[in-house]
Amino acid sequence: MKLTQFKVLTFDVVGTLIDFESGVLASVRRLGGDAAKDLTDDQIFQPYMRGREKHPGRSSKEMANVYLSLAQELGLPDDAQTAAAFQRDVLDWPAFSDSVDALKRLRKHFRLVAMTNADRVALSSYAYTLGDPFDDTVTCDETGVAKPNPQFFAYNRGRQAAFGYKFGEILHTAQSQYHDIGVATALGYSTCWIERRQGLKGFGATPTPSEVTTPTFRFATMAALADAVEAETRGA
Repeated sequence: MKLTQFKVLTFDVVGTLIDFESGVLASVRRLGGDAAKDLTDDQIFQPYMRGREKHPGRSSKEMANVYLSLAQELGLPDDAQTAAAFQRDVLDWPAFSDSVDALKRLRKHFRLVAMTNADRVALSSYAYTLGDPFDDTVTCDETGVAKPNPQFFAYNRGRQAAFGYKFGEILHTAQSQYHDIGVATALGYSTCWIERRQGLKGFGATPTPSEVTTPTFRFATMAALADAVEAETRGA
């Protein structure tokens, strides 16, 4: 199977293109002051994930509550002003260093579709950070559910079909085994795992999957995916 046989790349955004782990760590350590400076990454990530599980709503609103939950667990400042600052930081999470260039390169060959649990407000910020690369976008606002719910994937499959694209022409590209690779593979999608934590222990701020699913393609970075596509194109 070749990458260039696909016409559509659907993307998880947060974790694959946007480096939310670095964003969370930077915000918590800045806002938490002395009480946060000695916390390890995992000591921050675990209560962050528990807070997100308790407050699963729209990311442009609920992340203040996620911070408050985290802060109360860790003994960090838990006033409304600090929570609001964390919420603002969420919309400014950085792109991975290779994301913008890789998306520009890939857009020469594919229709690019964002397929994200972020809401429409948050996605607009991330798309701007990424250089507005997407031909189409699907968020939790449209689907009414979040990944890994199979209905999220069903919604997007139907949407792309309405534009004339067949199921077999879609390659779902993502970092999260839990939210994306496992369920997409089970639903019959071809998948591309961008293993952002390659060489690192555990799954960071992403929930641990029940098992690690073998994807159709696997790369450590978006740049490596773009390189592989270009190599195939030159070979053809």
